[in-house]
Amino acid sequence: MSATPGDLNLATAWEAVADTAGDLPALAFDGRRTSWERFEDRAARLAGFLTDHGLGPDAKVALYCYNGPEYSEAQFGAFKARAVPANVNYRYLGKELAYVLDNADAQAVFFDHTLAERVDEVRDACPMLRVAVQVGGEEIPDWAVSYEEALAADRMPTVKRSGDDLWFLYTGGTTGSPKAVMWSHRGLFGGMAETFRSLGEEVPTTAAEAGRISARVVAEGREIRQLCAAPLMHGTSGLTALATHSHGGMVATMVSRTFDPEELWDLVEAERITMVAMVGDAFARPMLESLDDAAARGRSWDLSSLRLVLSSGVMFSAPLKQRLLDHHRCTIVDTLGSSEGTGMGRQVTSRSRNDRGTARFVLGGHTRVFTEDGQEVRPGSGERGRLALGHPLPEGYFKDPAKTEATFPTIGGRRWSVPGDWATVEADGSIVLLGRGSECINTGGEKVYPEEVEEALKVHPAVADCNVVGVDDERWGQAVTAVVQLRESAAVDGEALRSDVRDRLAGYKVPKRFVFVERIQRLPNGKSDYPWARGVAGAG
Repeated sequence: MSATPGDLNLATAWEAVADTAGDLPALAFDGRRTSWERFEDRAARLAGFLTDHGLGPDAKVALYCYNGPEYSEAQFGAFKARAVPANVNYRYLGKELAYVLDNADAQAVFFDHTLAERVDEVRDACPMLRVAVQVGGEEIPDWAVSYEEALAADRMPTVKRSGDDLWFLYTGGTTGSPKAVMWSHRGLFGGMAETFRSLGEEVPTTAAEAGRISARVVAEGREIRQLCAAPLMHGTSGLTALATHSHGGMVATMVSRTFDPEELWDLVEAERITMVAMVGDAFARPMLESLDDAAARGRSWDLSSLRLVLSSGVMFSAPLKQRLLDHHRCTIVDTLGSSEGTGMGRQVTSRSRNDRGTARFVLGGHTRVFTEDGQEVRPGSGERGRLALGHPLPEGYFKDPAKTEATFPTIGGRRWSVPGDWATVEADGSIVLLGRGSECINTGGEKVYPEEVEEALKVHPAVADCNVVGVDDERWGQAVTAVVQLRESAAVDGEALRSDVRDRLAGYKVPKRFVFVERIQRLPNGKSDYPWARGVAGAG
């Protein structure tokens, strides 16, 4: 079905892709593949189920699921019905889950059978919830229907859709309650420019263009076969998977509920994966340890298909990039963005490109760095500023106009996304990312950004992982404190680490205290759990 230029909807584009991709795989999971034809048919039946229950345009559909084909099928089905899919962190319990379902005005929820008790506990607190669909499991609660029953519905007829239809991306809530970033389909397509450019195409504006591009790409065997190492409910996998499907590619997910690097490499080999989407050091380190261990045992995987490793959301340190390139020739794209704006910057690293610094990025064409009074930071000035993105932009936060106004201000007559990341601009125009202002440490009147200190610590070969936080201190206000996980069998003390960091950073940024732990705790998406780190640092 055609769409007017600039008004293309993801569901409409994917229907055109399915017409051309046919029996080629759209999804891969646990050794099974779902063809594009079957993907579209199952989504159409889920859309029919939703509309049979009165859910149509703008109805919110919560996805409280683990990685797997059902997540993508339910999302596609919601798109077809012009409903709004909303990601829900599968770690949420009780009040957290109730808050998101209620905040999203969810009328339907797809949930994994292992999470049924959690949903049951909060149903009464979610008055708008009409229908619950259980994925998997032999016993179905009387208040839910099985996923297979939902698939038994008649196909929803094709309807005209809009580029203004929405997709919700809930933030993690590390600085308050989770907030739903409202992305229009038009905005989502706007964020796919680099993917289509790599395929020699512009972003499609009509269904006919989407079908034509898919036909050419798959005929040439150039479609991306993506492995989502991170959860689909996290932006890194969620956003990139949308782009992969929009040109006829395949999205593969892992069976394990916790990250298993050996399963990842098995899947790269078995499914001839061309791109892995992961989240910085939290994923890269176990991936590399697995490769190292395998090499020591004389084992290897066939990684010849893997061309691209894409990371976003968490620092990907230079030494780990180098180790990965030592194992396999590929391109590493370290992207800078957030739930509120993608494509702010990137660093591209390969064996032939030696720029492997940590947290140093080339700005995107629509990215600027502004001081607090709205002036653009001059390159080489040493000034700190906040990253701002001018395109593509989400519509704002759902049901939070005050926060929307604060995060998406108008500067110089133009609307910008300013999520809160601080950076300096080098003389060559590249930026050095300092971190979120919300985690900024004020020590003796000086501002210290945790990520800058963390990257300096991670260069030391004995450091496996670390968090840097501020701990209340009578003299300094806050003392820079490092919570450090050492590599197995490594022996180093705080003084040695302090001396090493002092060679890289100004003295006021050097940690005054070190607390050593067996393992750094991180959030499911790989991001730093700073509240946990502050608790450990305070106790230490």
